[in-house]
Amino acid sequence: MRGILGRKLMKKSLEERKRLLTKCTKYLLDFMFYAGIIVTATLPLTVKWAGECVPVIAIYYKEAAIIYFVLGIAALILIRELRRIFGTVLAGDCFVRENVVSLQKMGNWSFFIALMSVVRSVVYITDAMLVITLVFVIAGLFSKVLALVFEQAVGFKEENDLTI
Repeated sequence: MRGILGRKLMKKSLEERKRLLTKCTKYLLDFMFYAGIIVTATLPLTVKWAGECVPVIAIYYKEAAIIYFVLGIAALILIRELRRIFGTVLAGDCFVRENVVSLQKMGNWSFFIALMSVVRSVVYITDAMLVITLVFVIAGLFSKVLALVFEQAVGFKEENDLTI
């Protein structure tokens, strides 16, 4: 009896920990989204300040401000889609068509960020930007593949719902 009760408590505790992790991740995404809005809105000031520290940024102030603004908007859209997915996870129904669409959009926006990073590298190149470009290409590919997996899972779920 004690072993069964212990397993039930452990299982419940594991489920609670998973739920807590999901909620904490959602709150982190919310923070990133709203902080991203503030950062993107204040870009003209921060790019100007960065230009004082890094002279090449000051030389290309207008280009850098525009590129970072576009990258900020793209990142905000990507985080918004991820927040939508987490909303369905918290609701306990993550295998829905909306998540497939969100994953497709996330892949598109990841590729766009990688492309804009390449454009930024034309203005001035850094090793970090090359790494960021690679990371977003991989994120785009991952999102596209995950969208295909979710699409198949949604199809199985819908088929299963019809048989019951």
